[in-house]
Amino acid sequence: MRVESAHKKAVAGRTVVFFLSLLLFLGASGPAVQAAFSPYGDSAPPSFADLADKVKDSVVNISTTQVIKGHPLQPFLRPDSPFREFFGDEFFKKFFGDVPQGKMKTHSLGSGVVIDETGLILTNNHVVEKADEIKIKLQNGKEYDAKVVGRDPKTDLALIKAQPDEDFPKAAPLGDSDSLRVGDWVMAVGNPFGLGHTVTVGIISAKGRIIGAGPYDDFLQTDAAINPGNSGGPLFNMRGEVVGINTAIVARGQGIGFAIPINMAKELLPQLKTGKVIRGWLGVMIQDITPELAESFGLKDAKGVLISDVVEGSPADKAGLETGDIVVEFNGEPVENAHDLSRKVAATRPETTVKIGILRDGSRRTIKLQLGTMPDEEMVAGPAVEESSWGMSVQNLTEELASRFGWDPSERGVIITDVEPGSPAAEAKLLPGDLIKEVNRKKIQNLRDYNQAVKKGEKKRSLLLLIKRGEHTFYVVLQAQEE
Repeated sequence: MRVESAHKKAVAGRTVVFFLSLLLFLGASGPAVQAAFSPYGDSAPPSFADLADKVKDSVVNISTTQVIKGHPLQPFLRPDSPFREFFGDEFFKKFFGDVPQGKMKTHSLGSGVVIDETGLILTNNHVVEKADEIKIKLQNGKEYDAKVVGRDPKTDLALIKAQPDEDFPKAAPLGDSDSLRVGDWVMAVGNPFGLGHTVTVGIISAKGRIIGAGPYDDFLQTDAAINPGNSGGPLFNMRGEVVGINTAIVARGQGIGFAIPINMAKELLPQLKTGKVIRGWLGVMIQDITPELAESFGLKDAKGVLISDVVEGSPADKAGLETGDIVVEFNGEPVENAHDLSRKVAATRPETTVKIGILRDGSRRTIKLQLGTMPDEEMVAGPAVEESSWGMSVQNLTEELASRFGWDPSERGVIITDVEPGSPAAEAKLLPGDLIKEVNRKKIQNLRDYNQAVKKGEKKRSLLLLIKRGEHTFYVVLQAQEE
């Protein structure tokens, strides 16, 4: 018993000596060893208060007002309304008569960041695109009127301007989003749910995300909380530099938000300042190469982009590109997929001479051509929706609209997004979601084609449209209303 007791005391003594030695070692080794036991290393500050205080003044709250003309009974008089179908137009006319058009104001909120001391503010296009009135509010509560300088719906970026005074904040420095790494700390600042200046912190969860918001998706994903009203607000790195513009949330997601990389915004800023964004245009329809297509074309892997159609008279057509060609290189850079090629072409200025590396019948070729200007790139400060006296609003078929109305994004034409009750479009029983394929027997590819065709036929008292609805295609004639 004495031997066992002595053994236990010796073990206990050695254990105490070990832990005392360990504590002395850690104390003497200083921060370098202690940091090795920190899950965050040196990159996470003990508090984000200094950073929040540093960046707060450059972030603005944006409130917009839009005046909408509408019928008080519009929800019941829409062409697709079950009430109208059940009761008929005569019922509403009998009991309500000819109710005049009314006006109502709608309000929305967003965020922005001052990027120039002349009063320029970067935000999201969807925050300001339909606004009749824009006001910005600073951290100190002071308000300014603002106006749109330039918009780009395809990247959801917009530039607005306020008239600065002595109280106007300094511009936030713009960082380098390409240098971000997954796991880096970031801070989102904005106006969620109209609550005013709000700060949230998280990390970069992923880069290069494609979420179907537009043709040039290249989002930063973050778990910093982003909510409605944060749109257009900045995403900062730990040095207080803007590395992204917060733009999207996943409604049912937890800790999933998206921001436009600031490097994309920096590329567009010179053009946004002029009020117009112009992109390069190749003039081809393209698709990704699946393993099955790769096998059919005798390719070793599924890299590259297949040309499925060439627009007549386009730069690609003039240079001799053909359907079935596989684009593997653009200006010396490899092409991975269709999204990659679209971004490379769009980022190149029109009239630039480029080299296109292709595979045709198994042989490698290089074709030189001069890029054109994308036909529908008339991105001025006006709306991207065309409203007409025929009583309907039409837009280009974006991926978002295609998803909402159940169309394949590769469909060509313009989509009807709204029909005014009692208008020629309503009388012809057109519906939101209908696709206009022809106007007066002229094929329609985009909003530019539509506007030109309507303008040519504006002296006529009727408009002949070829409409696609689901799997069916049919002609309708819109008759002009009497003055």
